[in-house]
Amino acid sequence: MTSHDKPPASSEQKTGRAPEGTVERAAEKADETATEEQPFGRQGRPFDRRSPFYLGMMAAAGAATTYGVILLLGAAKDVLVLIGLGLFIAIGLDPAANWLVRRGLPRWASVSIIVAATLALIAGFLALAIPVIVSQVGQFVHEVPGYLREATNQNTLIGRLNTRFDLAHAVQKLGTGENEISLVGGLLGAGKAVVGAAASTVIVLVLTVYLLADMPRIKGTAYRCLPNSRRPRAILIGDDILNKVGRFVLGNLVTSAIAGVLTFIWLFLFDVPYALLLSLFVALMDLVPVVGSTIGGVVISLVALSVSLPVALATAGFVVAYRLFEDYVLVPRIMGTAVKIPGVVTLIAVTIGATLLGIVGALFAIPIAAALRLILQEVTFPRLDNS
Repeated sequence: MTSHDKPPASSEQKTGRAPEGTVERAAEKADETATEEQPFGRQGRPFDRRSPFYLGMMAAAGAATTYGVILLLGAAKDVLVLIGLGLFIAIGLDPAANWLVRRGLPRWASVSIIVAATLALIAGFLALAIPVIVSQVGQFVHEVPGYLREATNQNTLIGRLNTRFDLAHAVQKLGTGENEISLVGGLLGAGKAVVGAAASTVIVLVLTVYLLADMPRIKGTAYRCLPNSRRPRAILIGDDILNKVGRFVLGNLVTSAIAGVLTFIWLFLFDVPYALLLSLFVALMDLVPVVGSTIGGVVISLVALSVSLPVALATAGFVVAYRLFEDYVLVPRIMGTAVKIPGVVTLIAVTIGATLLGIVGALFAIPIAAALRLILQEVTFPRLDNS
């Protein structure tokens, strides 16, 4: 072949560049398009969303993703509950951290002060409570033989209850292992539950500290997931929801502390045994809206039966009176309009939350219901009215 018969050289061969469409050419274009302002180059054209292939792929991917998320949530339910509880507490402490930041302290110092104050309160409380709790547990162990004697005496209330419901036989089955229930198994199960509860508590506390420290970054990331045109309004609504949650958490802690203190005073005045243990139980149960105080009241009324029937009836009256006082005086004054939602919505939300996640679900129910109510009022209903 002569020089006249050779094919003309391509533009890539003349310029020394790789052919269009090769990886080498794409790498050269990548180097050319990268700038300081856009280190990864300009975005390409979006996909054609009207393409049948695109629609089919997105539908299949959406169904597969949804199914996978459902399986993941079911498998990680316990961990997600702990994360949610830590986030819930962090949101409740965030107003205090913001108050310290507005006073000129850096975020890390504000979080450190809050954590130190919380640990100091817990340590002081335990230092005062543990000796009394140990004393009352020892008193209970010492008085068990007396309770057993009363159970065989037909002239006492415990004896009549034992005759009617055969309580002694149930206790005997617990000790002998009848019906696959043994005392050793019960003790091992209780020990395992205590260890699990302690580990969960430590995890929640650590998560709370980290989430509280990074709360501004978390909120910023969440808001950035929304379109830019909707971010200002979303920030206003989101901050209002977070403030409601924070005020609910702090208000709930205050009302629970008041419930525990008043219960302790009542039980102490009437010489009901295990006053401190029962008051701590009432304070913890009062954290659960609607049903918590009722459960605590039933328990202390039953324990008051060991003193006398009149004391038990008076204790039940105290529980009802305090419940009315809390619902109509404390809650409106302490929480104000923070989570103001109708009573029927509160009852429904707490019932659904307790069914799904137990006590933690009941605790989350009212803030979630308040958030949904705000979104309906500010977003959904105006759009429906104008449609």
